[in-house]
Amino acid sequence: MDIAGQKVLVTGGSAGIGKATAAALVAAGCKVVINGRNEESLKAAAAELGCVGIAGDVGEEADAKRIVSETVDQLGGIDVLVNNAGFGRFGMLVELEAHDMETVWRTNVLGAMFMGREVAKRLVEQRSGTIINIASTAATKGFAGGTAYASSKFALRGMSECWREELRRHDVRVVLINPSEVITEFASRAGLNQEASEKKLQPEEIAHAVVSAIAMDPRGFVSELTVIATNPF
Repeated sequence: MDIAGQKVLVTGGSAGIGKATAAALVAAGCKVVINGRNEESLKAAAAELGCVGIAGDVGEEADAKRIVSETVDQLGGIDVLVNNAGFGRFGMLVELEAHDMETVWRTNVLGAMFMGREVAKRLVEQRSGTIINIASTAATKGFAGGTAYASSKFALRGMSECWREELRRHDVRVVLINPSEVITEFASRAGLNQEASEKKLQPEEIAHAVVSAIAMDPRGFVSELTVIATNPF
């Protein structure tokens, strides 16, 4: 299906997977809004990509409502939400603080719900559209030090299954994409060391998965897609 003209909102769109996804969507002829919390980096990314930037924190309900409302005003509607905003905090259980859980869940889970809810209202009314949730392979298997992050992605996976059951009858698709390790700023922002390698996934591979999911004829969809590197070793 030709996706030119599709109206798309990408959260966490000023860097990494979100930015690469927005670039791929713009290249495919979509009308794109990117969202992020840092107005300066968002403005620079929007200018580089040739799309609209709307600043705000998806984890704050009032902001989420405004972001979606302004997107609809800017684009004249909405067809696709790419729920990509998220971050990680990592630490062993015996060292974990309530703040670690609360801040990660505020963005990765509650923020995704706020955005999904506000967009779903529009998609149900028009009886078409797609919500794509960017999770992680951490949504399928836990690991030491991953309590806050992995639990948030397990939750996103569970929410995706619930939304799928609710929205299919309205001709709205819900897709979950699980990337394995991707070379982005995610690791450094979380205080982790990441060894760069051209053999590891790049943001463009996830962007390709997003575009492909949108491009399938609306009578079908891929419910869940895991993307891993062929040989990152």
